[in-house]
Amino acid sequence: MLALFQTIDLALNLYTWVLIASAIFSWLFAFNVINSRNQFVDAIGRFLYNVTEPVLRPLRRILPNLGGIDISPVIVLLIIFFLRSFLWTTLYPMVA
Repeated sequence: MLALFQTIDLALNLYTWVLIASAIFSWLFAFNVINSRNQFVDAIGRFLYNVTEPVLRPLRRILPNLGGIDISPVIVLLIIFFLRSFLWTTLYPMVA
């Protein structure tokens, strides 16, 4: 059972880093720091968008419009941190 909890925790941790990378990539793209015509950069951007957008899109519909500020990644990160804490402090002691 420990292996299952560790695998779920690892997946949530990896998704946290993907969200952070996606946010940084979007800032770099918005400020023209990276060349969007480069195929490698474009592939990374499409990957990050395809992985994070299914989770972020429903939240963007619910959250109020704050102008140019997108707080949906912050909300998802808070949810992930809550799930990881809940997993280890509540669920794991009940099962172990």
